[in-house]
Formats: sequence, C-alpha cells, structure tokens
Amino acid sequence: MSQSGTKHEARTGISGQTIIDQLIRNMELGRLEMAYSVLLPCIYSVYLHPDDFERLAGVQDLIKDDARRALSARMAAYNRRGGLFRRGGPHRPYRIAQNDWWVELFSDSDGAVPPGDVEIHSELNDVPQPGYRGAKTTLIDREPSVTAARVARDRASTRRSPDRVFAEIRYQDDSGPQTFAVTQDEVSIGRGGEDLWVDLPLYASDEVSREHVRLRRDPADGSFAITDKSRNGTWVNGRRLSRGVEESLPDRAEIGVAEVLKLTFEARR
Repeated sequence: MSQSGTKHEARTGISGQTIIDQLIRNMELGRLEMAYSVLLPCIYSVYLHPDDFERLAGVQDLIKDDARRALSARMAAYNRRGGLFRRGGPHRPYRIAQNDWWVELFSDSDGAVPPGDVEIHSELNDVPQPGYRGAKTTLIDREPSVTAARVARDRASTRRSPDRVFAEIRYQDDSGPQTFAVTQDEVSIGRGGEDLWVDLPLYASDEVSREHVRLRRDPADGSFAITDKSRNGTWVNGRRLSRGVEESLPDRAEIGVAEVLKLTFEARR
C-alpha cells in the first residue's frame, strides 16, 4: 500500500507534531477490517532525513511517548463514535494485536528520504500478516523508497528484548478476549479518553469510568495493591472496595469492574 500526502514542509524541517499527524494518517490507511473487529497497525518505523533526525534527537523519546498516546486516543475515539469508517451494519470495535504501540525513529543514511519529509512503514504485528502488505506513507508527494529489507533489518536490531512480566490480566470486552502483560509498577485501567491516558483501555459502556481502577506493585517484594477510582464500583473476589482506599491485591484475583467486566489477575513471582 503506497499513499502520499501534500508537499508543505519540505523547506521548513519536520516537526514532532507533523510526525504524530502522519502516524495517525498511516494508522487509518493501514487498517484491516475483519468479521468482528478492525485491526489497526501497531508497529511503526519512521524514517527521517539525517539533518531532521539530528535536530530532533534530544526530544525523540518525548515524540514517541506523545505518539503512543495520540494513537491510543484516536483508537478510543473510533470506538466511542462507533467507528470512523463504519458503512452500515453492526459496530466492529477497533483494536491492536499487541499490548502497546511500538514507534521508532530512524535516520535515513541511504538518501531515500529528502529533508522535511517523513516516511512511515507499519505492520499489524511483529510478524507480517499473510495477504497484508503493511502501510507505507510519505509526507511529500512521492513514492516510498526505503526498502522492505531495510525496514525489517532496522526493526530487528532495535526491538527491545521482552520486558519482565510481573502479572497477567485476562478479560473480554467489546473488542473480544484480551490478555494484558503487566510490565510496569503502576497500571491505570479504564475507558480512557483523548485527554486521559490509561495503560489498559477497556472498550465497554460508560458504566466503566475513564480511569476506573489503579494497580500498584511494590518493587521491594513484588506484591500488588489496588485502588478503586470509579463511580460505579470495583470488586475483588466478590467484595466491593472502598473508593479511593488502597488495598492489598491477592496474587490471584477476580476484579469486577462496575458489574460490567471481570478481569482475571494473576501475579508472577
């Protein structure tokens, strides 16, 4: 799939906001519609001219963090509105194939990307899907020119080794059965929103609060605690929690979310 944008930043240099805007455009163009859901790309390789890459080197981590938040917010907006691309029939939820987005910026030392341009190559998952060619987009009106072999090599050399998984959360929401790997010491869970980031977004009715519950891990001993932050309540193994009060979370627990969803939590020691 090859698409092009309009030529409007070739002389002024690329900005972080433009990179994020182009990531969202690439995500929209790279969607894969299935019988019961719509899968969006979650792996993004972003190529910049070496001068643009060097100019943004000091803020790349901030750009990537903002990009992940923007992609999550746009996907949540699609699900709230019943889908930007809906053409009649039942609503199909939008989802990604991994726990989170992977976005990496590369300096194009081969001379394929001109100054002021950005070339983005995306996939649905780590392993390219049969029959799906991925999305390739540029800002300036030209054909993408970074080779697929280069993209595969760069991804393989920069993908981090898997983070240590402290716990797993299994559940089923409007997007289907899901498993979330807990790799950080604090996890916020809820519907989220364009102005509210959550680590684990739940696609469900508005009975689920935007931030419904928060988990916290104690790095000293690996134990977990849970705090209800919702309007409609959180239950652990059938017992309702007091709102705003942190309580110990068993290594294995069923977490009820507003009597709408159940999350199966299992810590790894």
